Formats: sequence, C-alpha cells, structure tokens
Amino acid sequence: MKLLLVLLIECFVLLAPALALNSPTENSTDRTAAVEGNNGFAVALYGQLRSQSGNLFFSPESISTALAMTYAGARGQTAAEMAKTLRFTLPPERLHPAMGSLLNDLNAEHAGYQLRVADALWAQQGYKFLDSFLQLTKDDYGAGFHPVDFKLDADAARQTINQWVAEKTENKIKDLLAPGVLDARTRMVLTNAIYFKGNWETQFDKTKTLDEDFHLASAQSVKARLMHREGRFNYFNGGSFQALEIPYKSQELSMIVLLPNDVSGLPALEDSLNSANAKDWLHRLAPVPKVILSLPSFKMTQQFGLRHKLGAMGMVQAFQQGSANFSGMSDDPRGLYISAVIHKAFIDVNEEGTEAAAATGVMMRHAMARMPVPEQPIVFRADHPFLFLIRDNRSGGILFLGRVTDPSK
Repeated sequence: MKLLLVLLIECFVLLAPALALNSPTENSTDRTAAVEGNNGFAVALYGQLRSQSGNLFFSPESISTALAMTYAGARGQTAAEMAKTLRFTLPPERLHPAMGSLLNDLNAEHAGYQLRVADALWAQQGYKFLDSFLQLTKDDYGAGFHPVDFKLDADAARQTINQWVAEKTENKIKDLLAPGVLDARTRMVLTNAIYFKGNWETQFDKTKTLDEDFHLASAQSVKARLMHREGRFNYFNGGSFQALEIPYKSQELSMIVLLPNDVSGLPALEDSLNSANAKDWLHRLAPVPKVILSLPSFKMTQQFGLRHKLGAMGMVQAFQQGSANFSGMSDDPRGLYISAVIHKAFIDVNEEGTEAAAATGVMMRHAMARMPVPEQPIVFRADHPFLFLIRDNRSGGILFLGRVTDPSK
C-alpha cells in the first residue's frame, strides 16, 4: 500500500507540469489573444477592401479560420509573414488549440438562434500530406479529410466542394469556386463555411416599416425600406459618430451599427477605424433608457479574391511559386504554394432578424470609459451610409463586418 502511494505521488508530480500548461487561466488568456488577433485582422482587412465602391460585407472569422489551417503547414519566412498579416501572436502549439476552442463554442447548442462553422480539406487522392498536419487540422479545426481527383477531373472536384459549401450555408453561398479556378496542379483546397440566423431580441413592427429617403450624399438619395422601433439599447456617442448595439435573441450575439453624424462622414469614420479604436468603441457601449431607432432593411451578396489584398498586408511569400514554404503540410520537394484565396458572403437584415453566411476557400498548388446616461431620448436614424458588424458577445469576436452605402442595391 505504501509503495502504491509513493507511485501515485510520483505520477502526480510528473503530470503536474503538463496540467499547468493547460490551466484554465492560460486557456482563457490564449483565447483572448486569439480573439484580439482575429479582430485586428478583421479591421486591417476592411482597410484593404474599403477602396472598392458601394456596399461591403465579409466574414473575417471565416477567412481567419481557413488561413489558420493553412498556416499550420507553413514554415520559415512564409509562416512569419502569415502570422504577422493574420495578427497571430501566440506560438503555433497554443494558437491552434485556442482557435479550436473558439470554434467549439461557436458550434455549441444555442438558444434562440443558429450558428454553425465547418471546415474541410479537399486533397488530391494519392498525394502524401504529413500525418501531423492532417491530425492538427482534424483535432483543432474539426476539418474532415476528403480525397478528390484534381488531376483527372478538376471540375468534378470543384462541384463537389461547391455542393459542400452550399449545404453548410443553407444554400446561401453557391458557386464559391468558379470554373477554371482549380486545375490538374491543384493539390489541396482548404474550406471554411459559417452560417448564422437569428431573430432580434425585440423585433421591428412590420407595419411601421416605410419607404423613405436614404441619403447617399447631401444632394442624392434613394428610396429604402426603413424599419422603426423604440427601446433600451447599449449606445456610445463618439462625437462625430454614434454606435448602437442591437442584440439578437439570448443576447449572445449582437449587431453593432456605427453611424456617422454627417451624411458624407463614412470615409472619415473608415479612416479612424483601427484595431485600438474598434476595441475602445465597443467597450464604451453602455445602456441608455430610450433610443428612437430607424434602420434600413437590406440584403447583399459579395465575393472577393483576396490574394492581392493579403499580399498588400504583408503575406507575400505564401503566394510565390518556388519560394513558399509549406513543408509542415507536405515533404514534397517541389513544394506547395497558395494559388488563390476566395471569399463569398451573404446577409439579409429585416424586421425579424438577420441571416448571414460566408465561405472561404484556400487553393494550394504544386510549385512548378463609460458615458453618462442622457436624459433625453436618443435619435439613431441610419438613413445614410454606415458601418456594421456582428459580434459574438461571449468571446468578443467579430464574425461579420461590412458597410451599407445603398440598401436599395
């Protein structure tokens, strides 16, 4: 009995350091670091995409996750550039479990809304990928492994991938990969799909929705369906803009609208949007007893090729044939490189709530302070261009981000 007790004590001493490495405090710290990095990337990518005209919408959560799986196979300068661009501050052995923990929370059972995230790897059958890479993407990202034949029938593989994306997004994201984007040199496609559908905590009364002017500029307007309601909201007065949080049922997710005071104030607001300011503005949201809210209903679908945008952010070598280092993915001496990163997103905002979906595909080729509560009701009339985001309030992660410049389109 005494010998058994000694052995148990020795085992505990040996296990104690390992248990300390996965302590709740460290896990929480790692999750926070991952969220802050992802949000920083979201704002930085918005800064690259904002130069296009018109409405804008994407899911930084989807893009970060798809590229995080790709980063798991990167080494050397390729990995360093990807980490800097994606705002990854944790070492890989802590980053990927933290990302996996966040994904598990997003995929947990939710009361009052739907939220699902799915990952998958589509690999050339017979091509040798490292077991360590496949195990990591399975364990931390839940990525299923699907052998396909890019060499002999790339278009059939493309249709299979598109069908998977459509199924995971309730058919809101169709034809993510266009004909010709895959070919006989494709060795792997890493995909992420995210789907959200939730009702507002308090819905808008459809009988109060009216066709009203939405001001594109000081002397130009279009007719849009403006929804109206009054109530208690979290609010922040930023001086040149207002911020308002509109919660979904259960309050685990919210839409935050950033509305310039001036009709033509969106570019200035976008100029001031950076990681530190976004964090500060969201932190300053505080309850006010009465807001008179007007918000347009809108729907949009957008698609992007992100290669050049990511390159401008510092992720260069990963796209260079002959230079990219993905030796953590495959030991093929000819190497792999990213040929394309494609993202597509959809959103529908109406009186009942919001439905949003997005998907990202990464193609790998063979190398050839709180404010005081105001006494008067606040008028928050979003009848001119504004920014908005959908946030997971539990983690603070930005799931979707965009702007509305013309809700009639």
